[in-house]
Amino acid sequence: MVRTQRPSKRDLEDARDATLPDVIAPNLDVVFCGINPGLYSAAVGAHFGRPGNRFWPTLHAAGFTDRLLDPAEQSLLLEYGCGITNVVARTTAKASELAASELREGAEQLRLRVERYRPRVLAVLGIGAYRSGFGVKNAVVGRQVSDIGNTTIWVLPNPSGLNAHYRLEDLIALYGELRAELTSSQ
Repeated sequence: MVRTQRPSKRDLEDARDATLPDVIAPNLDVVFCGINPGLYSAAVGAHFGRPGNRFWPTLHAAGFTDRLLDPAEQSLLLEYGCGITNVVARTTAKASELAASELREGAEQLRLRVERYRPRVLAVLGIGAYRSGFGVKNAVVGRQVSDIGNTTIWVLPNPSGLNAHYRLEDLIALYGELRAELTSSQ
């Protein structure tokens, strides 16, 4: 259930170690994969749910959606050929609370989900999580050299406001590169 009101401090604390269901279906164009849900997202029941998270504006501006979706509308992503999952399912206040072993185990579980649902592209949103989870120490942002079956892997910057290394314009350009590749290969 997606909540539309701002969660209380108690709601946020109660969300610790909770999980959010994936927004996923077979044969999507792209599944966006966050590192793990934050407390705010779990408390409201929506991926990338914190106000100010740049995921939704980036998707719209990069051409994945024809309008700016609200996190409460996350299920509509399926109509656009997109889905959402996470490397690690449990919520934390910060991704830095995750152990390297959790990222490796999460990456293995993610491989199984990708093999089951067979999206064209898996877009991991966070280079550090990708490097740690998949054991690819020299990975860079963009298309990766390895795939999971017929699914291409991309690494894109995490859209969290905590990731100050990338401005919104940079995120839009990088996500737009993935959108262009998807459009050109249809």
